[in-house]
Amino acid sequence: MGRKLIWPGGTQLAPVPVVLVGCGDDRDFKYNLVTVAWAGTLASDPPAVGIGIRPERYSRGLVEATGMFTVNIPGASMARQVDFCGMVSGRDVDKFAACGFTALPGDKVTAPVVSECPVSLECRVRHTLDLGSHLLYVGEVVAVQVEASLVDENGRFDIAKADLLAYAHGGYFALGRELGRFGFSARKK
Repeated sequence: MGRKLIWPGGTQLAPVPVVLVGCGDDRDFKYNLVTVAWAGTLASDPPAVGIGIRPERYSRGLVEATGMFTVNIPGASMARQVDFCGMVSGRDVDKFAACGFTALPGDKVTAPVVSECPVSLECRVRHTLDLGSHLLYVGEVVAVQVEASLVDENGRFDIAKADLLAYAHGGYFALGRELGRFGFSARKK
């Protein structure tokens, strides 16, 4: 490696997951999706994830009104639909219909789950923080839905089979091969 250049502070953390956030409910608010690349795991006990949504987004009002959302993790083959869901507003477009997605009700929340996504996290909003350009919603993960065909004989999610989508600096990427499991560098041979 050569010398490092100094840039002003920015969003250079990459790659990150790109997810479809499901919001609304099956009673008072129509189902909607918003593409979010500012998302991540925040805690394990209780399990919590964070999503960043711009205040002017239609989905922000749905998340705040219902106090819940889903985080749907798409496969790489869904990149075109994921991009579309970030480019149009749910005020004007039924994104489920436009993308050919199947909306399923959550098991523990009323926000929709995207059937076609390999993994969906059902979340209840526990905290909201205004960060400037985005609002951070911290959601407690109250249920996880996993595509059964992606669970191996040991009950572990096979992430390689899922061929998940990632985002980095304006581009979409398929996740590559596994290089090791947590702790592999410290295991004795």
